[in-house]
This record gives sequence, structure tokens and C-alpha cells, in this order.
Amino acid sequence: MKGLFIDDLLLEGSTTGSIFCAELTKRVDQFIEEIFEAAGSPSETAVCAIGGYGRKELCPGSDIDVLLIHDQSVDVLPIAEKIWYPLWDAGLKLGHQVGTQEEILNLAESSLETATSLLSSRAVAGDNEIVDLLAERAQEQWIERFRKYLKELGSTVEDRYTQYGEVAFLLEPELKQGRGGLRDAHILQWMEIAEPILITSEATVLLDAVETLLSVRVELHRVTGKRSDRLLLELQDEVAEQLKYKNADELMGAVANAARVITWTGDGAARRIERIRQSRPIRKSLGKLRNTEIAPDLDLDTGRLGLTQKADTTDPFLPLRAAVAATKCGAYLERASLEKLAESKTEIPQIWPEEARELFIELLMSGPDAVPIIEDLDQYGLFSHLIPEWESCRSKPQRNAYHMFTVDRHLLETVSVAAGLTATVDRPDLLVLGALLHDIGKGFPGDHTEIGMNLVESIAKRMGYENNDVELLVGMIEHHLLLPDVATRRDLDDDGTIKSVASAVKTLSLLSLLDALTEADSIATGSSAWSTWKAGLVRELVARVQHVLSGGNIGDVVETAFPSRKQLDVMATGEEVFSGDKFELTVITNDRPGVFSKIAGVLALNGHDVIGADAFSEAGRALSVFSVAEKTYELPKWEEISLQVKLALDGRLALAARLGERSRIYTSVSTSAKPFEPKVEVDNFTSDFATVLEVSCPDGVGVLYRITRAFAELDLNIVRARVQTLGSDVVDAFYVLDVNGRKIEDPDHLEEIELAVLRWLTTDL
Repeated sequence: MKGLFIDDLLLEGSTTGSIFCAELTKRVDQFIEEIFEAAGSPSETAVCAIGGYGRKELCPGSDIDVLLIHDQSVDVLPIAEKIWYPLWDAGLKLGHQVGTQEEILNLAESSLETATSLLSSRAVAGDNEIVDLLAERAQEQWIERFRKYLKELGSTVEDRYTQYGEVAFLLEPELKQGRGGLRDAHILQWMEIAEPILITSEATVLLDAVETLLSVRVELHRVTGKRSDRLLLELQDEVAEQLKYKNADELMGAVANAARVITWTGDGAARRIERIRQSRPIRKSLGKLRNTEIAPDLDLDTGRLGLTQKADTTDPFLPLRAAVAATKCGAYLERASLEKLAESKTEIPQIWPEEARELFIELLMSGPDAVPIIEDLDQYGLFSHLIPEWESCRSKPQRNAYHMFTVDRHLLETVSVAAGLTATVDRPDLLVLGALLHDIGKGFPGDHTEIGMNLVESIAKRMGYENNDVELLVGMIEHHLLLPDVATRRDLDDDGTIKSVASAVKTLSLLSLLDALTEADSIATGSSAWSTWKAGLVRELVARVQHVLSGGNIGDVVETAFPSRKQLDVMATGEEVFSGDKFELTVITNDRPGVFSKIAGVLALNGHDVIGADAFSEAGRALSVFSVAEKTYELPKWEEISLQVKLALDGRLALAARLGERSRIYTSVSTSAKPFEPKVEVDNFTSDFATVLEVSCPDGVGVLYRITRAFAELDLNIVRARVQTLGSDVVDAFYVLDVNGRKIEDPDHLEEIELAVLRWLTTDL
């Protein structure tokens, strides 16, 4: 939006949110009034604000939606030209319509967009009576045709959600059209006109949520200087500063919380509307439907569970009883009853009675059905009343592409998956409770694992668990990342790896709990966190550690799979092998500097992401096996890739130059909110025979090639590699030996390796 009449407002950063929108609306109103007067203030004609302009929600980049309404006898074309052209000349983005009252109402019958825009119509200039009558008739028409409009709204909503995703959980949310965005709040307002269904608590939090998103949208438009409703990563810090948030994390937490409130309110409203439609004509009241008592304190009515008149709301665990009953009945919790429970919170006993603990575990064991029930409790503060530590995790963002959800929702999703894995463990109760609490420390400053261990010990004791059980729960928190980290970053054929995990876990009981928790945590994290490859590695690690903890000899856990006898025999023949099978490439060739690096470079040149690699050299021969990420639409073109590998090994392919060009073409904006600086960590303890170098850095074209080229420069021998991508970052682990085939323990040598790796990672190819 341009024009000198708003420049000072755009520059005045202290005016935000609805106050900014109201002031901007006022100035646009005044401008249109002046234009209307200049057009001669024609009689029986009016300029009417509709849509966002009518709601007084104008943001800097918003369209000015107006309607020029006139009597049938008025020659409106000359009038329209005198009004529209000055608005266009002022640089306003105009959404305009012209018509008589009957024409506009007829259009609204078939156009949902027109029908909804008229619900916020108000007079700006001209004949107010025409506008008032139009608004009255538009509202009556909306109410009469509400069933039709509601059905159409439902179909458009699903399309929107598919396209724009969920505001609360996206790294770069679309504030208006996404699920839980401003458009959903508008729909609730439109529904209220036809059928008032929001209860007091919902209406209150909805207003606050809309104000939050509106404020962010205003600043987003102000920062970008254009209409932009997607809150991109690179803009979040500036928007946070403008709105006086401490940082972007706090801003995104507020956005997530607001979006969840809007979604939650919408879900409740939709359920009530559906109940009305199923029970009687849509204009009838909900209050007269008959309930069926299913317990002394609870009754059930067509899928809705509420409190009876005689319910004892002083029972601190009544919310748990209601939640468990709801999951058993496949019902949802009545929000008026939740309000009563929230108003009469009774102090939780210092040590929970056994019945309460069993109810809590039963709720968690309900799996996916428990998630919306706990969300309902959480919206009224009833869940954090049971576990106060939960409050710090509420709507806390995890600003990276690796995680799909906020911390609290991730924990609930983990429980949901874990509930389906309880048959694999001896203590299902500890599995689901550990799943709920494994990341509880993320709500507090400091290392989330160390913080979480202390929090879980306190929570478990309050819940009445015995010391042995508390130790198991604390062990789950302490080691919840152990299995996936070791499986994907360490050599499972190395006895030292198995020994270190067995020493950390100590018991078969904890191992089985960690195995199930790893799967649940990974699945709940996101699609990139769990794959057939990763699951296979974790299963293999667990089997080997289980063998040792059962008393087996660490040296005969599993026969070493790499190199295989067949591979060793081929190496001894002197034969050259370049063979691709599905998503695995095997290369056997004469050993020479940079073999591993050059193969990695060719794979990167062909757009393949390496997820695992093994290397072995003996008697002047080298074996390399690379696993690449699976692509559903095609297999790698191994013949072409093999030819390029041969050329690269013979020094006839300009890999660095070609990768540099590919990098310039395909470089993308990082999807990590806080991309970490590249770093190299040394582990000389896990492996008995090699030094483990762990390299963490942002992902990019040819990263593996860059790292291993640095190793080749220093004549390091790579004997094993583990490669994984976590969102937009990679964490690669390499087992290396020096030129004499020994571990690298000299600090100066290790410092040179770090220098070389970091230099290659930060230098353009």
C-alpha cells in the first residue's frame, strides 16, 4: 500500500496489531470520503467496506475491498470512474465491485466469497441506509442458506490445509490461510452469526489469538514492504524485535500458541455444529438434548462427555477420570464441563494415590485417541495442573526442519506411537510415561537431557513410583538419544561400540524400553527421522548389545559383515569392480589417494544423498561401498555413474569445478532456524582400532566430498563412514587411521585435521 497519507503510520513502530489496523482503516475511510465528496456525493449511492477492510483488519499490504452500491435508477459508471481512479492513482490495491442491492445479494447466493465478505460490510461514504439494509439482508440470507455455505466452507478448508499446512507446527507458517490461521478465525466469526456456538472461555482466548496473529501479520507486511503472509525464517528475528519479543523463539512460541487456540476453538465449534445437524434443525438449541449418566460424576450425550449436576469437582483427579472415560467411549470432553473443572482446581496430593497413577497411564495407553483429549485438558490448564513442568513446554517451537511439532505436541505424538509398541516391553507403563517426558527438559534452559533427568525423577516420585522404577525412567531420559546416535554414527562391527553401549545401558529392561522409545521418538519427529535404513541399524545394534547383556562374548556377537568373504576374494584377484545394485554402489579398485572422496563427489554430482558408506583397504587394494537415499521415482543410473567414477579415479574428471557449478545452481536457503557452524569432534575412546571424527555442518552440494577431500590431503585412511541428514544439517562420522594405519592421538595432528576440514567446508569449490 502506498500513499503519503500513511507514511508516518508505517514508520511509527510503536503502533501495532489491531490499533495499527484501526488507524490505517480510519485513514483509508477518510481518503475515500474525500474522493466521494469530490465525485459530487451522488445520492442513492454508497461506498461500502467489505471483507478485511470491513472488519477493520487492514494490514500494510492488504487489499482495499469495497463495494459501490447504488439504486437501480442511478447511472453508476461515471461515478465509479471518479472513485476508482483516484484510489488506483494512490497506489491502493483495490478489490472492487459495483451493483444494486439485488445484484449483490444474487451474486452472494452462488458465491461463498461474496457472501462472507458481506458479513462485515459497513458504510464508508454516501447513503448509509442502503448499506445498512444490504448488511441486514446479507446476514439474513447467510443464516437461511447456512447449511449450503457450511458445506462449501468445509470443502475449501481441506484444500487450504493441504496447500498451506498447520500454522502451529510449520517452520515458516502461512499466517492467514494455514490451519489455525486468521482465515479460520474469520470462519468462526461467520459461523457465530448463523449459530452462536462459542462458549465464553473460547470466545475470550480466540480474541487474544487473533490479536497475536494480526500483530505479527502487520509487522510482516511492514518489514517486507509488501503483502507477505508467510513468516519466513530470515524475517522472524526482525519481526520479533519489532513486537518486543525477547527473540524469534519467543515470537514463534506465541504464533504456535495462537494458532493452536484457533484450531482448538474451531474443532469444538465444528463438533457442536455437527451435533446440531444430527439431532434437529440447525436453528435449535443444544441445551435441551438428553444426557445418559455413565458414572456418578459423568454423563454421555451423542459423543460428548460432560459432568453431571452432582459431580464432585473438588476431586483433583476428576479431570483424569473424565479423560479416560472419554477415550473408552470414543467421546470428546464438553467444554462447559472443562470450564467448571478449571475453575475448581483442587491441590494435587504431594504423592499421588495408586488409582490416580493407573488412570494417568491408562490415558497415555489410549494412543492416538489420547492426543485430542489431553489437548483439551491442556487448553484449560488441567494437564499442567497434574504435571506443572509441562507448562514450560507448551507451544515451545523447535525451529528446525527435522522436527514437525512443538515440544509439547511432539511428546504427545511420541506417546501415541509408543502406545502401539507396549507389547514389545515388560513395563508398558514406563514406556508411555518415558515417551511423554523424554524431552520435558526442552522447556528449561540448559542441556535438555540433564535437566530432564532431574525433572523426571521428581515427577516419577510424586506419582508414587518405587526407586527401581524411577531409576529406569531416569535412564530412559538420560539415554533416549543413545541408540539412534550410535547406530547411525558408529561402526557396529567394532567391539568397542557394542561395549560402550552395553556399559551405558547396563540392563536388558532398559535396553528394550530404549529400543521402543527410539522408534516412537523418531516416528513422531518427522519423516526424515525414521527410515528402513535407520531402523535396520538400530535393530542390529540392539541385537548385539542384547547378546552382551545376556552374558554372551562381546567378540562373537555377530559375524563381521564387512568386508564379506566374497568381497575379499575379489580384492585379491586384482579385478576392477564398479557395480550398482538398487541404491548401493560397490567399487573395488587399486588403492590411491582420495578414492573415497572422488566416489562421494561423483555421487553428489549426480544428485544422490549418501546415507552410509564403508571403506576397507589392504595390500594396495581399496573397497568402497556407498548407500544412497532411496528415491521412489527412479533407480540411480549406475552405468553412467560408474563411468564417471572411473574417469574421476583416473584424474580425467574435473570434480571440484563441476561440483562448484552444481552448488551454485542448486544451493537453497537453509531450512534450519539456527544453522550451526561446522565443527569437528574427536572420539578416541569408542573404537579400539580407529579414531572417530564426527563432522557436523549445514547440508549442501558435495559436503561429503569436501570433508573426505580434506582427509585425502592429509593421507588419512577412511575405514568406515556413517552419514545422516538431520533436516538441513548433516552429522557425519568417519573411522580413520593415519598413514601408518594407527589411531590419531597427537593433538597437533588432530588440530591440522580440523583446520583442513573446516577450510574445505567454508571454501567455494
